[in-house]
Amino acid sequence: MEALVADMPMTALLRNLATMTRVGLITPLAEATTRVVDQLRDGERLRKARVHPIAVLSALMTYKGGRGIRGSATWKPVEAVVRALDDAFYASFGNVTPIGGRVLIGLDVSRSMTVGCVGGVPNLTPRVASCALATIHVATENDCTVMAFSQTFLPFKIGKGETLDAVVKRADKMPFSGTDCALPMLYAIEKRLDVDTFVVYTDNETWFGTIHPDEVLRRYREVSGRAAKLIVVGMTATGFTIADPNDSGMLDVVGFDSATPNLIADFARAPARAE
Repeated sequence: MEALVADMPMTALLRNLATMTRVGLITPLAEATTRVVDQLRDGERLRKARVHPIAVLSALMTYKGGRGIRGSATWKPVEAVVRALDDAFYASFGNVTPIGGRVLIGLDVSRSMTVGCVGGVPNLTPRVASCALATIHVATENDCTVMAFSQTFLPFKIGKGETLDAVVKRADKMPFSGTDCALPMLYAIEKRLDVDTFVVYTDNETWFGTIHPDEVLRRYREVSGRAAKLIVVGMTATGFTIADPNDSGMLDVVGFDSATPNLIADFARAPARAE
């Protein structure tokens, strides 16, 4: 089994950390543990495997939790592996293909973001997942602004190199109330911002206020002269409708997994079609 560790592909390694710990292969100070840690910290292996940071974060949250969301299997996480997974999360930022252009991120900070799990991953709440995505955008985009919102829209600056834990703690302290997904575009109109892509991260509470987000996006396009796109990600799988299905520049994403970031980037970079 130890010989398999050395040749195990990165994605398979991430999937099997809990199993290898449960059967006693990964234990504190074991040779197999050292090999696993070395592989997780091998930037070249991460690059060749093209592992997205969200896939690493999912593995980290599952492993650190010590229990799967299905079944009764449990394991005692080995701290060295937890630290290596945390390092791998940041190291894998180089695998992200940026959206490009001017990006405005709307980060829902309402209380409901702190409950539930995303993609069936224990302890990966909408709050943690959305903060992780915002952190990744800041690290990989050339022109990216992050704002926090519920019923108001407030600056939420994320520094390049800032840790995910720090970002989540700041989000937890933000004022919150309802959820108005029109606020990013209203803010851009008010401040006369040049935005190519609006990305809104929320959970399943996509209530909007006095004006529907798709109407505000069209208004923004009119006043700015830009063919801006809107992507609304409801991070828990509950049906909702914000995007106009007849508008090729709007996208609703219902639910979330490690493939979602690439879907967002592909949609944002695709040439706009005439309506």
